[in-house]
Amino acid sequence: MRIIKVIERILVMIPIVVGVAVIVFLFMRLMPGDPVDIMMGQGGAVSAGEVERLREEFNLDKPLHVQLGLFLSDLVRGDLGNSYIQRRPVKALILGRLPATIELALGGFIVSLLIAFPVGILSAVRQNTWLDRLSMAGSFLGISMPPFWLGIVLLLLFSVQLQWLPVQGRIGHDAALQQITGFYVLDSLLTRNWAALRSSLLHLVLPSITLGLPMASVVARVLRSSMLETLRADYVTLARAKGAHEGRVVMGHALSNALIPTITVVGLQVGVLLGGNMIVETVFSWPGLGRMVVDAIFDRDFPLVQGTVMVYAFIFVLTNLVVDILYTYLNPKIQL
Repeated sequence: MRIIKVIERILVMIPIVVGVAVIVFLFMRLMPGDPVDIMMGQGGAVSAGEVERLREEFNLDKPLHVQLGLFLSDLVRGDLGNSYIQRRPVKALILGRLPATIELALGGFIVSLLIAFPVGILSAVRQNTWLDRLSMAGSFLGISMPPFWLGIVLLLLFSVQLQWLPVQGRIGHDAALQQITGFYVLDSLLTRNWAALRSSLLHLVLPSITLGLPMASVVARVLRSSMLETLRADYVTLARAKGAHEGRVVMGHALSNALIPTITVVGLQVGVLLGGNMIVETVFSWPGLGRMVVDAIFDRDFPLVQGTVMVYAFIFVLTNLVVDILYTYLNPKIQL
């Protein structure tokens, strides 16, 4: 029965993905600037015949509804088209950059959870103490700081002034790494290249903190509110009356029930991680999807932008499906 429900949810998500595809397609066409004109500016003088040939090659000479139909039909077949500027398949370009983006997102996700859960739990247990006030003030500050500003400040402090951490990139130029999966940390472990592992981890520190700190602030505040509510519940009072250890009451009874609204926020914050990595990747020169799509937007590279946004949308929809499935395990009363 649960498998049938999952299949039903997947079928419901198909119109959402199609809607995102149509919106992205239309928004790109509404942007000022012509891809062929931009290519002409990069390539120097181009004849009128060459311009017409390029427009025909890119299907830009066809009506808008015909272009949309071609885009959707290619999308159904898994064909994301070819990049206007790089003249390579979009799928290959995305697969080449995707490991870097996932690695950074996982780093930010881990940082956020390592900060959010201790802060949220301690703030709830020590409500109205100096620790609670300090934690909530810190979380408010984390939400308020723009990622680009935070990244620049961290770079100036830890990379320029203290010179503890590298400025940009994924790995040092002197670290020779044999790439297997595209995930530098994992490849370093698989090849037992400890110098490359150290270099890749050091390069990951500042971008992960920049990406994960705003998410940690949001999750910590939500977890604190949920914990305060569950700590006042009757079943928690009963557990304390029976003489249960306070640690078991907090971690076993209160936290397990406070996780449901918290997981909702964590799932939604995945979209923030994906959207925020465009800024973070640009600040730290991280060679991922975010930096690539920013360059593609300026170049009016329609297929590359559309393909990348579709990957973001698919990951976001898939994450929300996983969150809904987790609900059923945390609370059997909830059904898909």
